[in-house]
Amino acid sequence: MPSRKPKATAPGDPALTVPAVRITPTLEEEERLVLQGHTLIAGLDEAGRGCLAGPVVAAAAILPLADDCLRLFAGVRDSKQLSVAQRERLYAVVIERAVGVGVGVVSVASIDRYNILRATRLAMQQALSALPVRPSYLLLDALKLPAVSLPQLALIKGDARCLSIAAASIIAKVTRDRLMQTLDEQYPGYGFAQHKGYGTAEHKLALARLGPSPAHRRTFAPVRALLETQQLSLNL
Repeated sequence: MPSRKPKATAPGDPALTVPAVRITPTLEEEERLVLQGHTLIAGLDEAGRGCLAGPVVAAAAILPLADDCLRLFAGVRDSKQLSVAQRERLYAVVIERAVGVGVGVVSVASIDRYNILRATRLAMQQALSALPVRPSYLLLDALKLPAVSLPQLALIKGDARCLSIAAASIIAKVTRDRLMQTLDEQYPGYGFAQHKGYGTAEHKLALARLGPSPAHRRTFAPVRALLETQQLSLNL
């Protein structure tokens, strides 16, 4: 029998899909680090790295690693596995109950200037700087920060496996979605409120019809190709 395809968590957002089997994040990595003497452990994740428009956002979250941590953050998981309503509710839970939360936002202009990898790392560094307390160890989703001297571990699918990273993923995603709602009001017609800047068919059609807005990343291939075509037309 053929396997069932996963369903997208948000309309028009092909990059965000729910795995066939949902993984419940644990405190396994955090507990291992506590045994090594670490008490303030920050999970970090980003949102919007693969989008054609809008900023890249990163968040850092330090959870209270007490006996009831799993209960306090029940339901927290990779933001891609949650509905909009679930993310909003859990966003409030993380903000209220975490030891500290920090957010970093890097603009489209900086993404185009530095490239998306450097911009993502910069957003994560900003998120760390915004924390009210300094962590002693970092847990990141598949990405390391060479410019940060703190000990750190990059985990593949960390947002699905690690509770601290999952919490950060929710903060980053909700923060960015709210920013995209604002951009939708500033630049109507592109559908930013629906696809959040991802390269959906509807987004590309609007891009072809309206041309790039100031919110679009000009170094990303579909936007760059459109700009080059427009420039060729002007030169004819």
